[in-house]
Amino acid sequence: MSSSKFTRRGMLRSAAAVSGLAAFSGPWKHNRAYAQATDKPIRLGLTSDASGQYANSGASDRRGMLMAVAEANAAGGVLGRKIETVHLDTETTAATGSRVAERMITREECGFLVGAVSSGVANAISQVAQRYGVIYMNTNSSSPTESGENCHRVKFVWDGNGANFSKAAIKNSIDAYGGDFMLLTNDYVWGHDTARATRVLIDQYGGSVSDEILVPQGTRDFTAALLKIQQAKPNVVAAAVGGDDQIALRQQVAQLGMGDKIAWINNQQDWPDIYGLPADNLFGVFGTTWYYKLDLPGVKEFVGRYQAMYPETLMRVPGNVFYNGYMATKNLLEAIERAGTTNNIAVIKQLEGHVMSAESRMQHHDAVVDPNTHQVQQSIYLATGNPAPTEDDDLFKILTSSAPEDVRDQDSLGSCKLESYDDTPTFDA
Repeated sequence: MSSSKFTRRGMLRSAAAVSGLAAFSGPWKHNRAYAQATDKPIRLGLTSDASGQYANSGASDRRGMLMAVAEANAAGGVLGRKIETVHLDTETTAATGSRVAERMITREECGFLVGAVSSGVANAISQVAQRYGVIYMNTNSSSPTESGENCHRVKFVWDGNGANFSKAAIKNSIDAYGGDFMLLTNDYVWGHDTARATRVLIDQYGGSVSDEILVPQGTRDFTAALLKIQQAKPNVVAAAVGGDDQIALRQQVAQLGMGDKIAWINNQQDWPDIYGLPADNLFGVFGTTWYYKLDLPGVKEFVGRYQAMYPETLMRVPGNVFYNGYMATKNLLEAIERAGTTNNIAVIKQLEGHVMSAESRMQHHDAVVDPNTHQVQQSIYLATGNPAPTEDDDLFKILTSSAPEDVRDQDSLGSCKLESYDDTPTFDA
């Protein structure tokens, strides 16, 4: 692969100077290189939702990215270069995500992309990113396919996935409540992939699934589904319902008094989905990657920096979505610094296999970027609603902490086939 350096402005001048040649019309498909200059900012494209089902999570995700960028710039930037950001709304739709990624790369000249909550959107972004060789940090989507069959050499997955959270929750639920499960599933890629991973584990641990209820994205009335659950009386309901749908589900379960009548597992509980809900809405057991009340070094200071940077934000403490956005961006910038270059292949190699200490992650266990799937293997926590909060925002009670090796998604190892370095376009941002 060629990696010769030339400037976009120089190309424009050359094209204009040659009579009869068409004007330069965009990026290079296989090689996009710039003159390395300390006054040229490093541009990050923030591909987070500002509308749609995951708008609240998208805003939190973006705040995490921006805090990491602000801290890096305050420390002198990366490789002596300022970090700039460009944000476009991905609207929680895959088609928009694809268009946004294309524009970020070809028109906004972003050398790196960061963001996503919806797995369908993340998959669309990553296909465009791989085509150009642009490193993409998938911050918050958690379908197992993101580090499995839809993995890419340029994509790195920073959230736990459905298989990780299910491994942490299923066996404990069968032991405590019994093995008769019903599944309540958002009818799109993340819901289906999470439900599939859940079924495998239920079978592995000796349980059974009596029924699965599919609910479309955008569902606000769960009456029919909840009536069916009431009539079936399963031991456990395993719900893979996210975003604004989950808010509506929790409110209606609480209104019907079903929160303590059946054992509920919500595969993952994103902080923006429940922040501000009444205590009786926080029923069941759910997974997360981080909590602001973990008694670990650095957590209190991290919360303080968040509150100092976002004094007007209604969400007064950071949650897992903010945390993932921050950690993905921070570690990307550190990988560029370690590489000593913005060459994409060099940065990819710095990320692959990178070990992050428990202290730097503010988790209970060291984490590592799996070199074979590009998913961060990290601590997974199970939580429930806090019956004795110490302050208004103390909504969770952490029940367990699982080490990465105990909740590893083994299926992704077999289904992920990363492109080779030679088949990945190379450029220097």
